[in-house]
Amino acid sequence: MKAIVVDQESAGQPLSWEEVEDPVCGAEEVLVDVYATAVNRADLLQRAGQYPPPAGAPEYLGLEMAGIVVEVGERVGKWQPGERVCALLAGGGYAEQVAVPQQQLMPVPEGWDFVRAGATPEVFLTAFVNLFMEGGLAKGETVLIHGGASGVGTAAIQLAREAGCRVLVTASHQDKLERCRQLGAEWGVNYKEQDFAAAVLEYCDGVDVVLDIAAADYLERNLEVLKLRGRLVCIALLTGNRAEIDLGLVLRKRLRVIGSVLRSRSLEEKAEIVHQFRRRFWPLLESGHIEPVIDTVLPISAAAQGHEILMKNANIGKVVLKIRD
Repeated sequence: MKAIVVDQESAGQPLSWEEVEDPVCGAEEVLVDVYATAVNRADLLQRAGQYPPPAGAPEYLGLEMAGIVVEVGERVGKWQPGERVCALLAGGGYAEQVAVPQQQLMPVPEGWDFVRAGATPEVFLTAFVNLFMEGGLAKGETVLIHGGASGVGTAAIQLAREAGCRVLVTASHQDKLERCRQLGAEWGVNYKEQDFAAAVLEYCDGVDVVLDIAAADYLERNLEVLKLRGRLVCIALLTGNRAEIDLGLVLRKRLRVIGSVLRSRSLEEKAEIVHQFRRRFWPLLESGHIEPVIDTVLPISAAAQGHEILMKNANIGKVVLKIRD
């Protein structure tokens, strides 16, 4: 098969689409012909040598995919060759084939194409686990979503909206804020023009949950905007991984600071996340009440261009890479 290979020895870590060894389907795995995958910031980190795949995962980039089952392992009971599936991956999405643990697969909803399905698993499962399973977001609460126009942000807005929550967002441009409002955010602030914490506290009395991608530079202000018993869920470190924390504020407001990753979780944890998401929100995907927001669709040969879009923070929603038509 072919896959995107990173040249770690050259400046800029260029990408090439070249022949590699075929994946082997394990006894409890499903082999899938990949039709579409999508770009995530973790791919950029892995390309730069800063985020290696977990032990046992494919070495190639790509944390999600959509395609057609071509082979099933001897202990796979549910899935059959020919079925259209999508899945969260620990790696290997930027390839013609990938072997996936059967517990991580989800069916492609009726009427969906592979582009739409390939843009769904990583952002919706990331948003779901961090808002609800980690952050404990409940009906009637208020959530602040940083990077509201990102792939995870656009998914998180929709899930929180459907859960009966008030949604506030930050974004870098007015057009991004407007798209967030269309998706269900009631208010937003351009973090390049205003201090987001001051703006939030001028708008309301604070939030119950913060979904944060910035980390270090935002830590103090994230704690400021949290209400009593608020929860800060950190899912990325875009501004660094070290900052001072006012533990007095944490104690007085009985706050919780939660760190969360998805890629390196155990198969059992991922299976439970998939199960809980499908039980609660899958019907809303099938009905179109929630859906992936797609910014750009490119051929896999243009993967580097897709990375550039994310590096420049130029996207609203997902950048999808097509591997097969």
